[in-house]
Amino acid sequence: MVTRYCVKTDPRFTAQMEFGKKHMPDDKLVQTVWNVYDVVPPILQSLGKVKNPWPNVDAHSGALLVHFGMKEYEYYTVMFGVSRALGVLANLCWSRAMGMPIERPKSVTTDQVKRWLKGEDEIWGD
Repeated sequence: MVTRYCVKTDPRFTAQMEFGKKHMPDDKLVQTVWNVYDVVPPILQSLGKVKNPWPNVDAHSGALLVHFGMKEYEYYTVMFGVSRALGVLANLCWSRAMGMPIERPKSVTTDQVKRWLKGEDEIWGD
């Protein structure tokens, strides 16, 4: 018998769930997220095919946005992307503040990558 160790719930999901329970315990959509959280992971685990049945932060954030009136669903991805970009920007600012060098990734073309995969070219050197 193989013992499987599943990754647990994303702590950001847990933080959003706790926020919801404190500030909007009667919201039907938020309650639906909690019900799915209680019911679905054990079912997925029982199938034996799912590596990580636990929800991540995106499983809860949409319900919170709807609660606060953000119903323009096409902007959710934009909001998630902007928040991640701000995180990257903050990281870059701290790197500069700590005197770390500016990173300049090398640009390569698709043709160069194909040649590298065939062993015909070395693209990752200086």
